[in-house]
Amino acid sequence: VAALVALSFSGAIGLTFLMLGCALEYYGVYWPLFVLIFYFICPIPHFIARRVSDDSDAASSACRELAYFFTTGIVVSAFGFPIILARVEAIKWGACGLVLAGNAVIFLTILGFFLVFGRGDDFSWEQW
Repeated sequence: VAALVALSFSGAIGLTFLMLGCALEYYGVYWPLFVLIFYFICPIPHFIARRVSDDSDAASSACRELAYFFTTGIVVSAFGFPIILARVEAIKWGACGLVLAGNAVIFLTILGFFLVFGRGDDFSWEQW
């Protein structure tokens, strides 16, 4: 239960950084909210790979490696998107910094979720 509370708290902090990068009056542009799409699609390759490859005996499989590749691409895109927005002056660099901090916290929260609840024991996300 403590892990769930800690993950919820860190997710709230990450989303707070994202909202501050958008909603502060000095920044006032909501383009960085498109990063939320990356947050939602980030775990999808992992879910698909877990369903397709049932052989947990193998140390590596092509499906799992492809899922890691797509997940890495999604995460890098989420970090690159606010940098590109700041580079073309659609947002200010301060907002970009806040969004990047929020990205780091959110993606570490997603990683923590899979590390805590992905062990395959009685209390895991696979049963949901």
